Amino acid sequence: MLYLHDVWVNWFEGEENGYNVCHFHEWRKEDKIELLDQVPLLYITTPLYSYIENDMQDLPKAMLDTIHKRAFIRKGPQRNVLEYACVITDGTDVMALDTVGYQIPIRKSRIIPRQEMVVYDMIENTKQQNFKFDSKDYQKEYHMLSMPPDLIYGLTRRERQLKQLLMMALDQLKTSNNLEELRYWLTEWDPKQYPYIRFMDENRAWDTLYEGVKNGWSKHHEELCHKLVKGQPFLEKIWELENDQADQKQKSKNQ
Repeated sequence: MLYLHDVWVNWFEGEENGYNVCHFHEWRKEDKIELLDQVPLLYITTPLYSYIENDMQDLPKAMLDTIHKRAFIRKGPQRNVLEYACVITDGTDVMALDTVGYQIPIRKSRIIPRQEMVVYDMIENTKQQNFKFDSKDYQKEYHMLSMPPDLIYGLTRRERQLKQLLMMALDQLKTSNNLEELRYWLTEWDPKQYPYIRFMDENRAWDTLYEGVKNGWSKHHEELCHKLVKGQPFLEKIWELENDQADQKQKSKNQ
């Protein structure tokens, strides 16, 4: 078995989509970085890698058996064993995972570029391990709160977070299905359509709003998001946290 040592990880918990597991250049000072003292390295097939990276389904039993209690985490002077943790690669991408004792990849992390290079060097003369899983029956499902990658790629960490927040606010709007609210927010988004909006029913208004905002990210998206979350404490808190991060980043640049 291959092992990596002294691997820095920045766990993202409960993230089913790989685009939300930030690469090293998007790590923040406030993130809780941990050190894996020792962790097994698995060279796996691309379908299995994608299945792990972009979902939270059960890992193959043979894979779990292979990595059982073979990873250790360093916390100060203590060296603690992890039930099921490893670094995986398909030869193109690299990711660390920890099941926190379960059978699904609860925590995921990228690793730093220098250690990625080490991974590629280590697997150069080895064969992929073919852990069987039900790939024929598996199909990743995307929806508004778990957007397809083409609606996310190219956005920064902050933009991705705010777009997720916007989708959460829109989901609440759709659930309430209030015609006047839908017309109001569609007019906020696209006032030029007002002559037509006032004749739209709930379904038409919703579809027009969602189709209008789902692609890309802009200042206009951000303004709509800010207005939508006002008065909703949980969503407002997420907004404030992201903007606090942006303010701190700007201050650091100006110093």
